[in-house]
Amino acid sequence: MRPRTAWQALTHAPLSFLRTGWPWRALGYLLSGVVFGAVAAVVLLALAAAGLVTLLPLPAVALSGIWVARVERLRLRLVDPDPVPDPHRAPDAPGLRAWLGTRLREPATWRELGFTAVSLTALWWMDVLVLGFALVVPVLLMLSPVDDPGAWPALVAGVALLPAAPYTISAWAGARAMLARQILMPRDGELGRELTEVRASRARLVDAFDAERRRIERDLHDGAQQRLVSVGVMLGMAQLDAEPGSAVGRRLAAAREEIGVAVAELRELGRGVHPAALTDHGLAAAVENLTARSVLPVTVDVRLPRRLPAAVESAAYFVIAEALANAAKHSGAERAEVTARLTPGLLTVAVRDDGTGGADPGGGSGLVGLADRVAAAGGRLRISSPAGGPTLLQVEIPCR
Repeated sequence: MRPRTAWQALTHAPLSFLRTGWPWRALGYLLSGVVFGAVAAVVLLALAAAGLVTLLPLPAVALSGIWVARVERLRLRLVDPDPVPDPHRAPDAPGLRAWLGTRLREPATWRELGFTAVSLTALWWMDVLVLGFALVVPVLLMLSPVDDPGAWPALVAGVALLPAAPYTISAWAGARAMLARQILMPRDGELGRELTEVRASRARLVDAFDAERRRIERDLHDGAQQRLVSVGVMLGMAQLDAEPGSAVGRRLAAAREEIGVAVAELRELGRGVHPAALTDHGLAAAVENLTARSVLPVTVDVRLPRRLPAAVESAAYFVIAEALANAAKHSGAERAEVTARLTPGLLTVAVRDDGTGGADPGGGSGLVGLADRVAAAGGRLRISSPAGGPTLLQVEIPCR
């Protein structure tokens, strides 16, 4: 397993640790902490001193933890590449005062201010001490014989201590990074507003996409398809006027057949874009129409006492359609079964087939897109497909 952090690299492969870049990254982490800690201490002490006189910079001192925490999140990438989410939103230009007031009421702001205080009063000094003990002390011991030729034991001690420096530095850097991550990681609910907005935005995109699909299906049915049907009727009338068995009559008959094929293809395309039965009659009727055209024998058991919200019906329908298409194309199944039940507040849909199994959501089978669609409706998709089969795809979607 490839180590993800400096601490993992140190503990999992101590012998080969020195050949990696982790010791240098840990050194950069501590050195940057010393430099940034010194600068932050000077700035904050200046602001605090000015605030005792004017009271104006005190909010800046209170909010300093936000900026210190942001720098710390960036520095953490040196020894712990997994990002730590920032619970604060960037201020909008028209509402800076409101943003400042909101930040002062958030628990994360005060936790980050506490981290700043701990960092400047303890962690920064620990960085200095560790670097001094790991690097400065061995170097000073090794240089002792320059002034005192009899201090050769100090030289030996310095040479013995120096190889341990990468381990000492990395151990403290890893421990410090874990402490910072624990303090700065947003607590439950602190990212709730952002997550709610993301879910709502994703749901709006899915609804807009479904509305566009319905518009395309309506345009195909009422526009191009009807025009082709009219052309077919006119060709039939022209064929009646042609001499029986003539070349013109044969060409008109061939043209009518091509028009019929085009109409059939448009109807099939319209069903794939958004089936009219789903809009007009609901999920049960749309599934019946879908399975009637399936190349597999499909047993349908859909028991729904009422119509469901359009987003729920659409998500469930396309899950069923994709699952049956995968079963026909890839699994070698001979039969399939579709069931749907509505319990209070939850629609449960299951699609089973007796194929060879081995369906992989990451293998480009369309399951990832289906999972995203179901997630946009607030539901979840689960699949069981062991090698040798059978395959069971189950979807649960909240439904009011």
